[in-house]
Amino acid sequence: ASSHEASTSAKSVSVPTTPCTLKPSDYPPVRRDEAAGDDYHGTRVADPYRWLEDPDADETVAFVRAQNALTEHVLAACGGVQGAVAAEMTRLTNYEKVGVPYLHGTSARAAGSSSDRKKHHRYHFMRNSGLQPQSVMYTSPDPAGQDARSVLLDPNELSSDGTVALSSYAFSEDGAMMAYSLASGGSDWVTVKVLKVQPDGSEPEHLPDELRNVKFTSLAWTHDGRGFFYNRYAPPSSREGGELGTETDSNVNQQLYYHVMGTPQSQDILCFEAPSNPTWMVGASVSTDGRFVILTVADGCDPVNRLYCVDLGACDHRVQDDFMGRVVRVVDNFDAAWEYVGSQADGSVTLRTNLDAPKYKLVRADLAECCARGGQQGRPLDSVERSWDVLVPEAEDVLEWADALAGDRLVVCYLRDVVNVVEVRAHGSGALLGTVPLPVGSVYSFSGSHTSSTFYIKLTSFLEPGVTFECDAAAYGGEAEDAAAVGAPQESGPAQPDNTQRCSVLRRTELAGFDLDAFTTEQVFVTSKDGTRVPMFLVYPKGLQRDGTNPTLLYGYGGFNISLTPDFSVKRLVWCARLGGVLAVANLRGGGEYGEEWHRAGTYERKQNVFDDFAACAQHLIDSGITSPERLAVEGGSNGGLLVGATCNQRPDLVAAGIAAVGVMDMLRFHKFTIGHAWCTDFGCADEADQFEYLRAYSPLHNVPRAGEGPLAKGRQYPSMLLLTADHDDRVVPLHSLKHIATLQERVCRARGSAQRAPIVIRVEERAGHGSGKPTAKKIEEAADVLAFLAT
Repeated sequence: ASSHEASTSAKSVSVPTTPCTLKPSDYPPVRRDEAAGDDYHGTRVADPYRWLEDPDADETVAFVRAQNALTEHVLAACGGVQGAVAAEMTRLTNYEKVGVPYLHGTSARAAGSSSDRKKHHRYHFMRNSGLQPQSVMYTSPDPAGQDARSVLLDPNELSSDGTVALSSYAFSEDGAMMAYSLASGGSDWVTVKVLKVQPDGSEPEHLPDELRNVKFTSLAWTHDGRGFFYNRYAPPSSREGGELGTETDSNVNQQLYYHVMGTPQSQDILCFEAPSNPTWMVGASVSTDGRFVILTVADGCDPVNRLYCVDLGACDHRVQDDFMGRVVRVVDNFDAAWEYVGSQADGSVTLRTNLDAPKYKLVRADLAECCARGGQQGRPLDSVERSWDVLVPEAEDVLEWADALAGDRLVVCYLRDVVNVVEVRAHGSGALLGTVPLPVGSVYSFSGSHTSSTFYIKLTSFLEPGVTFECDAAAYGGEAEDAAAVGAPQESGPAQPDNTQRCSVLRRTELAGFDLDAFTTEQVFVTSKDGTRVPMFLVYPKGLQRDGTNPTLLYGYGGFNISLTPDFSVKRLVWCARLGGVLAVANLRGGGEYGEEWHRAGTYERKQNVFDDFAACAQHLIDSGITSPERLAVEGGSNGGLLVGATCNQRPDLVAAGIAAVGVMDMLRFHKFTIGHAWCTDFGCADEADQFEYLRAYSPLHNVPRAGEGPLAKGRQYPSMLLLTADHDDRVVPLHSLKHIATLQERVCRARGSAQRAPIVIRVEERAGHGSGKPTAKKIEEAADVLAFLAT
């Protein structure tokens, strides 16, 4: 039992003293197709399990059924651990979770006394009472959600199993209507619908407008409330009207449409397409003054995009059939990222960019002048972006996002050594006015409006379930501040605002029956193979004995410019508190923790840096006495699943177990399925000869060691492995995990003379996808299976 057991209301989970094992004969036989494979630039690469790429084939269905049965057998042999963990997770998950309040509608401009504003304001927020499958959207005149609260949309009423989830939404400028998208079974495909919102908070009206074949969509209303922009694709040819989400067809030729309320989807206005560049994707937003439609065109996941716009002021502020001809190519290259932040009183716009600024800066652009120069012929402007004034220059910390508020205020969020710092600045000049006094943690969500100076921040950390702050940007800048004291987050505990008018706690999440103070968080910096300094967070019970015996779970991602900041997880809490574990979260290259240079250091031929960083973090945990190779597990999802797959192949001596969720395992063919082509900007593509060489060198599927050879010589076992995937994952399609588990079991488990007894299994979930929108019960069940597997 761990040292903090007495301080909590539940005891540690008992685990079997004998680990679960499988014999070679326990694994189901799997057919190899010796003829399957491809020629890559003169090199033949076999692909004997390619038949698993067909999700509808009877043989694939039978394979999944047999593999799930084997996994259930393994979990059943865990001595009741799964049930005990699930019960504890259910108990600890059953607490109220409330999101930040969002102010919407022209009512936000209401003036007068506070009582008058209260009559006119409407806020919406997401709330889950504890164990509801999906969170419910509420509306209230009160930002705390305690006054006259009513349901605006309850996704739990839309399916019997809780697998229909709210994916995204957008209110019209006057707040009278809300467009929203619904995902079914975890798929990225969504259906867009519209609610008419009642100003008094009474039951909304469900309008007949319904849009289908929508994926990776914008939702942006024009300010006249006539309609909104959204994205769609042609329906997949392999489905022909059937349910979407299990197909593998490539998603190309995305189009941007404008839907006019009250009209059928067939009459929607085509606003942008790029048939000569089928992998391009376009996002649409409407400037806060309603004048410009801003289009961001991307080709992949790299943080770069083209910047186009349409001046609605030149066409009576109405979207017409000639919209596409009015598009002005303001920045017509992929040299940098351009993100709209807000509009200023003089009509200029503020943009966040990494142009010559790998940690980002804010610039001011005159889109009206650009549109006048570009005319209506779509002519690109020559390097106009280099003439724009810098509003907030690049700093030592990464400028993650910014948002414009009323009253000439700008909220800017930085990432400093993987901890968020939030500043208030003058929008017109960019001058620093003050820093929001937040504890150490992550900005989980933010809410602000161009019609108000009030903003809301929900902050979380590994040991903080969530605290929401209400802040008034107008209260900043009234007096001089010591610049040296600005910007440092507090070490611990709740914020202590220097002025109650500036920042106060609106709501704090309470987790009953658990003493979070019994644990501590530590950040360490690890030296990687090439000398790079890599940060890593540790969470463990106070009084931890560093004797190498602590079961430790190391989590990583390392890709796509995504930063792993401290966040709260009941699953991780149970691991630490009930299973006596230590949590380690590594901030690897490839992420966004230190800007674009850090990201690029983990891409293309530099991807091995990510695996080296992860191995260095694992070695640090061993060398510092926290754990040992026999007690260390690694976990990651999506790109992190790739990380786990590569790590277990390269360093089976370093870890005892791996959890690879929805991982990208076939690095030679990933670009052929659904949205996989977009990942070439991080990985490269095997269609290119030089990129094929390094992709093949680390591709998990193509580098599984054979039992008794290489890193598995002299009887060394491969780490216990649990792969996770789902039938409706149309992001990283299940074929990656299916082919990988077949290869692992063939080369490691069933190989002649194999010493492998540690189980290597897969869990394939039904009516679930890449992770988003998964109902609470499914999350608990999956987490309990993972922790039970690790514990035994």
